Amino acid sequence: MSNFKKLAGQTAVYGLSSILGRSINFLMIIVYTEYLTKEAMGSFTSIYALIGFMNIVFTYGMETTFFRFATGKNLDANKVYNSTQSLLVTSTLLLGTGLYLMAPLLADWLEYPGQAYLFRWTALILSFDAILAIPFAKLRLENKALIFAGTKIFNIFLNIFFNLLLIVGFPYLIANGIISEGFLGYRSDWGVEYILLSNLLANGLIIPFVWWKAGFFQFKLEGTIIKPMWTYSIPLLFMGLAGVTNELFSRFLFEYVLPPNFYAGLSAREAGGVFGANFKLAIMMNLVIQAFKYAAEPFFFKQAQDKNSPLLYAKVMHVFILFCTVLMIAISVNLEWMGPLFLRQSGYEEGLFIVPTLLMGYMLLGIYFNLSIWFKITDQTKYSFWITLVGAILTIAIIFVFVPIWGYLGGALSTISCYFVMCLLCYLYGQKYYPIPYQTGKGIFYLLFSFSLSYLGFYLNIGIPVLDFFLRNSLILIYIGLIFFLEKEQIMAYFPKSKKY
Repeated sequence: MSNFKKLAGQTAVYGLSSILGRSINFLMIIVYTEYLTKEAMGSFTSIYALIGFMNIVFTYGMETTFFRFATGKNLDANKVYNSTQSLLVTSTLLLGTGLYLMAPLLADWLEYPGQAYLFRWTALILSFDAILAIPFAKLRLENKALIFAGTKIFNIFLNIFFNLLLIVGFPYLIANGIISEGFLGYRSDWGVEYILLSNLLANGLIIPFVWWKAGFFQFKLEGTIIKPMWTYSIPLLFMGLAGVTNELFSRFLFEYVLPPNFYAGLSAREAGGVFGANFKLAIMMNLVIQAFKYAAEPFFFKQAQDKNSPLLYAKVMHVFILFCTVLMIAISVNLEWMGPLFLRQSGYEEGLFIVPTLLMGYMLLGIYFNLSIWFKITDQTKYSFWITLVGAILTIAIIFVFVPIWGYLGGALSTISCYFVMCLLCYLYGQKYYPIPYQTGKGIFYLLFSFSLSYLGFYLNIGIPVLDFFLRNSLILIYIGLIFFLEKEQIMAYFPKSKKY
């Protein structure tokens, strides 16, 4: 129980940085949809999907590899840190330079003529992220959660500050004659440019601090350390590539697959902006998963040698499902007022109906992360490649087949379908090679029942706003009551029995 409480405590701390920080970042969707055009939102959606994909290439599974080898019995953690960071810095210089030089070709290929600078900035953002990855991982491994969380929050506040300054502040000052157009090279016709520039500045400014707190590394490439790490990480690279294909390609490909004039009055890029903005509403589920991942990955590796670890992993999975299903219902039943609150311009509400599906997709991603522990601690990462490759192929197939037919819904189905298949395959192989006593029947019941309640609450409409609000939110209470009824014995086990005198 103490281990479980430790994981919960660290998840809470990491959650502070992930949920608080990203929630503030999430609120920027209000600014973007208020001040930027739908076309700029479409560019934002597709370019950041590309960044998410390339980020995997730049780090190629080295975070998980670092945890695996730094916690090993026969290796010195500092030597592993030096070798891993040295390798990443070297590869980042090569990859970053290559992408920087290819920027004009990328701009033409992705239909951004004359905007090669967008992809040069993208190369710099990716490079900064890569050289920060292992120092951040070292802070997690050393349980320096407060430093990790504080730095992440500061980084996000910097990003928000630059966004507000460039997207809101400067236009206000120009409109009121305080500064003139062209001040410091400012251009009023830029949109997504200022999102990228803000990201670049915020990430670059924290590099010295993170390196200082994690410990400056010595440049050493020790073959005896790097060779087995490389063997371990390569399957994780392909797993990561397939994984971001599943997560991001629906947003990246959407504007290129959607037929012209599919949505009246919207270009394909503008429709991609609507799709991407509604995807953002599901980010609250992803925030929980990210916070959990930060705490769980090093925790799972440290507990791997304990004979009771399978039982602990099963308990973690069950609590994860319970918490996330409640969150899914809570968001889904309140989308009627949350949508207009966050998506400021008209037209974005057309995509709200896909949000519950996206929430379930993100939850399945979190479940997959729980399930995937078996091949990480048994060094069977080759299975990760095949499982995520199946998911990636399914994602791309569904996008090309169903987006031209169903538009936004086709894109959402690509997310939920691929993660369902990945979970199924990972569970079946995991139970064969590393059995974990998951409460599978209960888990499936909670997933299906909560998903049904989510759409019931979304479409519930009596016609009286106040009554609709209370009826929808009563579904949350009904579901929580069901949990207490079915989990009564487990819940009571957490409370010590009172002594009788």
